[in-house]
Amino acid sequence: MPKETQNLNVQGMSCQHCVHAVKSSVSALDGVDSVDVSLEKNLVTVGFDPAKTSLQSITTAIEGEGYTVVR
Repeated sequence: MPKETQNLNVQGMSCQHCVHAVKSSVSALDGVDSVDVSLEKNLVTVGFDPAKTSLQSITTAIEGEGYTVVR
């Protein structure tokens, strides 16, 4: 299956707890291969299989942790 990589601008992250919360919630989704969080850039890079999960599901997981995904 082809893998897709998306960069998401995420507001509200400020510490390592934020990084852990985002990584844990997104990694728990079926089809997610990688999650990289940059506090400095407010950026979350997600590698995933679009046949198993969607960008909307990833966004929902991040927003469920209390952060804002800016489109």
